[in-house]
Amino acid sequence: MQQTFYKYQGTGNDFVMIDNRQQTFDKNNTKHVASLCDRRFGIGADGLILLENHDDLDFKMVYYNADGNESSMCGNGGRCLVAFAKQLGVIKDKAAFEAIDGLHHATIDGDIVKLQMVDVDTVEKHENHVFLDTGSPHHVQFENQIESFDIKTEGSKIRYGTPYNEAGSNVNFVKKISDQIFTVRTYERGVEDETLSCGTGATAVALAMHAINETKENLITLRVPGGKLQVSFEVENGLYKNVWLIGPAKLVFKGAV
Repeated sequence: MQQTFYKYQGTGNDFVMIDNRQQTFDKNNTKHVASLCDRRFGIGADGLILLENHDDLDFKMVYYNADGNESSMCGNGGRCLVAFAKQLGVIKDKAAFEAIDGLHHATIDGDIVKLQMVDVDTVEKHENHVFLDTGSPHHVQFENQIESFDIKTEGSKIRYGTPYNEAGSNVNFVKKISDQIFTVRTYERGVEDETLSCGTGATAVALAMHAINETKENLITLRVPGGKLQVSFEVENGLYKNVWLIGPAKLVFKGAV
């Protein structure tokens, strides 16, 4: 039986989207998920996302990394799923949905999707890096030679190194442009390579830069290889709350496999 799919991208972070409200997709077949995400022998994507029914909310998000394994939260994927839900007629201009890290709210206006991320109450400050979880774990460190830096090689060393080990962490390299603007490049676990953008990574960088006093702003612009994202937030007694990831989400094409 043919499976209809949609391809979406948010600042170059691309996803295979499938409407699984009728439970027609085999969620246990990790090899099939990986083959669909393969850029040579499949559709090609950083991940695959299923839109499913939810008893109380607009829909449920089920996210798989490009390696075929179900993974932690994907910010850009969540934004793209909101655009997909609107395209399907599931929502109009706002959404409430469940992801692996809990409840998310979102709004959509044209191509711009604003996604509320989880609150963050712990930011670990180390000598040369910051670690925090924004729905997915993120290592954040400065790199002034960011344009020429070997993200894949150096990111993989950190991703598998101590203290992250087998569970791993996403790794973000950051260059400060101004108090409001930071350049970011991200190595994503599960993709095992640099991606053109990472939503939870952009969120992590914005909060980390505020936590270590590199900025006092609460609306940060993140320049990523695939475009531009923004993150807004509030801080209260060390708790980062009302965190929003803002950026474009666009349909690339529709097909069947």
